[in-house]
Amino acid sequence: MEISIFRYRTKNPVHRAKITLQQNLLSFLLEGEKTVHFAGTQVTVQPHQFVMLAAGNCLMSEKTPAKKSDYHSILFFFDSELLADLFNRHAVLFDNHTTQSATLPFLLFEKDDFLINFIRSLDCMIVGDQPIYDDLKKVKLEELFLYLAIHYPGKMQQIRNMHARSNDDLIIRQAVTSHINSSITVEELAFLCNMSLSTFKRKFARIYDCSPNKWLLEKRMEQAATMLRQKDRKASEIYFELGYENLSSFIQSFKQVYGITPKQYQLAN
Repeated sequence: MEISIFRYRTKNPVHRAKITLQQNLLSFLLEGEKTVHFAGTQVTVQPHQFVMLAAGNCLMSEKTPAKKSDYHSILFFFDSELLADLFNRHAVLFDNHTTQSATLPFLLFEKDDFLINFIRSLDCMIVGDQPIYDDLKKVKLEELFLYLAIHYPGKMQQIRNMHARSNDDLIIRQAVTSHINSSITVEELAFLCNMSLSTFKRKFARIYDCSPNKWLLEKRMEQAATMLRQKDRKASEIYFELGYENLSSFIQSFKQVYGITPKQYQLAN
């Protein structure tokens, strides 16, 4: 059962990098902000929180709190077999609550006094280059999960469902509908669905009877048209909400679908 603890500190945080987690991950954020995109959802983590991520594909973005400051976190990787062993050995504690149906690929926790001190203990363990005894890492992980089981029993039950596998059609539907208002690419959507680009496009076309680029464009422009029918909204105000990085590309996309500019559309409606 593999388990490892690392310090991750950088002045150049990543922007929407493709990440394949081979193990489950506990990410204890100390400085900065982390946003993680999955096929059907996303989560943003602040320094007063920490997150558990299930093994699999995700897109990860990091931000520093200010210029010239560091992004700083402690990463705790572990296999699902270790969790299964923990559940088995503490069955009475973990089986006292009804299993919930949530299958989110993450769990977000707020840090309380105990958790803050727990993270400090990890911080002390990884000072310098001295290796950490494997059994000590397992004890620390068990300490954390037993505390969470007592104080956050509902969330601990959700951990058992984190690896529930949805069928491909459902994964694709969740991925595209949850990212309509973002600048995510079709290649990134395929990655989140753990599919090759060609497989994703083929399965998408079977479900929606069109290409993913065309479907996303039409859905985003339908939302744009709804916003523009509200007379107090302007194209210069809504393009960013729809996942566009600049106004000109938004206007071009709108014309591609409706044949007129957003301003002309507003005047006609």
